Amino acid sequence: MNLKKCIAQIPYFASIFVLLLFWLPATAGEQEDVQATINGQCQAFLEDDVTRAFTYASPSIRSMFGTPQNFGEMVRRGYPMVWKPAGMTFLEQKETPQGRTQDVQIFDASGTAHFLRYFVTQTSNGWKISGVQLLDIADISV
Repeated sequence: MNLKKCIAQIPYFASIFVLLLFWLPATAGEQEDVQATINGQCQAFLEDDVTRAFTYASPSIRSMFGTPQNFGEMVRRGYPMVWKPAGMTFLEQKETPQGRTQDVQIFDASGTAHFLRYFVTQTSNGWKISGVQLLDIADISV
């Protein structure tokens, strides 16, 4: 390839670089925002603040449970590892036909690992949790 052809390609490569520059931070930002939502809810549960934890729930979840206390009781009984997590690691996040999901490995107080899939939806008030599914280890990508 001669110098003139290389120089002619610069605008093409520059435009691709600029597009990537704007696209990548938005994607990374959304991933971080989803994880911050899940972290925020888990922190609220650790602090026994069901009212704050309830703010991270999607409108459909909020209407299903009605009050923070009803929601908190469901989590306490059905998802004890979420109620008082000893640690968590974010795994794969992706778009699915059901919406965006975030897989999470959560350790309970006894050190047992649990794998959960969080379903999230974007609202005018940011990302909200619209559901959680307990997973078998075979269902996840680590």
